[in-house]
Amino acid sequence: MTTPRRLIAGNWKMHGLVASLDEARAIAAAVDAKAPSARVALCPPATLIGRMAEALGGTGVEVGGQDCRAEAGGAFTGCLAPEMLVDAGATLVILGHSERRAYYSESSADVAAKVEGALRAGLEPVVCVGETLDERKAGRALDVVLGQVAESLPGALAGQAFCLAYEPVWAIGTGLTPTVPEIEEMHGAIRAALVARWGAGHGAAPILYGGSVKASNAVEILAAREVGGALVGGASLTAADFLPIVRAA
Repeated sequence: MTTPRRLIAGNWKMHGLVASLDEARAIAAAVDAKAPSARVALCPPATLIGRMAEALGGTGVEVGGQDCRAEAGGAFTGCLAPEMLVDAGATLVILGHSERRAYYSESSADVAAKVEGALRAGLEPVVCVGETLDERKAGRALDVVLGQVAESLPGALAGQAFCLAYEPVWAIGTGLTPTVPEIEEMHGAIRAALVARWGAGHGAAPILYGGSVKASNAVEILAAREVGGALVGGASLTAADFLPIVRAA
């Protein structure tokens, strides 16, 4: 099995109106003009997935969702099935983001079920893990994250394409980032867990770093050992901020 390409994915969260598609088009135009070494994806709010997929069709930028239910359908007001994301043009989906775990009380078991649903529909899961500041200060960061890795990745992932994203909760949107040695320690531990479970081949799934990634720190972070890309928040909203991160990969 060849080593998967790096992925730079932009998570727009609850940002973006139709006018924002101009930024997505600008990102895609730059990617097509000079193809980066990494894959590039944008994950807009659900209201824009279909329109963004249409706008970026045939370009080098993939479109993804920010969450989904595990079920293919049902009485779940306000939710989206994985099949709906595919129907709208998405090829991947972020699952288990710390904001989902914190604000909606999602457990790792919930995340694992969503991963299975995503695979059923043909979506590539980007599974997020990460510790809080209190957990890091208590010396529990590795235990917490490796526990999430073990419990959030179902056996159905064997042989399937997926990514992990390590996002220390305390670094998201705060401007704070771990040191490079801290990132390398965590990514190395995650890699060891993946290899122990699936072997060196399938254990090569990209491990993205997320948490206040921006142009000023992207080169250093993406050069760190076992960093296979980035999950980018606010800096992915504009071409001016996002493209330097893409080029750093």
